[in-house]
Amino acid sequence: MQPITRIRSTTVVLPTRDIDTDQIIPARFLTATSREGFGVQLFHDLRFNKDGSPNPGFALNQPAAAGCAVLVAGNNFGCGSSREHAIWALLDYGIRAVVSTEIADIFRNNGLKNGLISIVVDTQTHQWLLDNPGTEVEIDIARTTLRFAGDKTVAFQLDDFARYCLVGGIDQLGFLRQRMPDIENFEQNRSWTP
Repeated sequence: MQPITRIRSTTVVLPTRDIDTDQIIPARFLTATSREGFGVQLFHDLRFNKDGSPNPGFALNQPAAAGCAVLVAGNNFGCGSSREHAIWALLDYGIRAVVSTEIADIFRNNGLKNGLISIVVDTQTHQWLLDNPGTEVEIDIARTTLRFAGDKTVAFQLDDFARYCLVGGIDQLGFLRQRMPDIENFEQNRSWTP
C-alpha cells in the first residue's frame, strides 16, 4: 500500500441512498483471484444498459467524472454484504475516498484496511456537496479534514491506528512485521512453564 497523506480531486456525485455492495460490484463478477480488474465492473448494472452500452444518465459515465477520485454518495453507502471486492472495485476504478452522512461500518473498515477513505460528514456539508458535483476537494489524512469551496473545512473521524497505517503506507500485517524484533524478543525472554 502506498502512503496516503492527501487526496486532491474533483467530486463525482451519486446521490442514490442505500447503495449496497452488490450494486457496487455484482456477485457474478467475483470469480477473479486478484484485486486487479474489478474497476471495469464497478456499478455494472447501473453504469451499463442491458445491451452492454453505457448508461448515459449514470454519474460515472459523464465526461466531468473522468479522473475523479472522490465519490459523494447518498446515505447508507456500502450496506449489504461484507464483500471486500466492493472496495477493490472502487480503488481499481480510481476512487480513493467516499463522502456521505452514513457509511456502513463493515464497508468503512474494509476500506481503511485497503486504502479507501470513508468520510462521514454532517447533513449540511453533504447536501452542499451533492448539490455541487465537480467540486474541487482536498482531504488531509493527517489532520482529518475535508476542504472544499476554497475555504470551507470540516473535520472527520478517523481511527488513530487507521490514520497511522494510511499515512505510513502499511496495512495491519505490515504494522506487525515492523514489530517483529519486539515480538521475537518477547518470545525469547518469556519463560514457558508446562
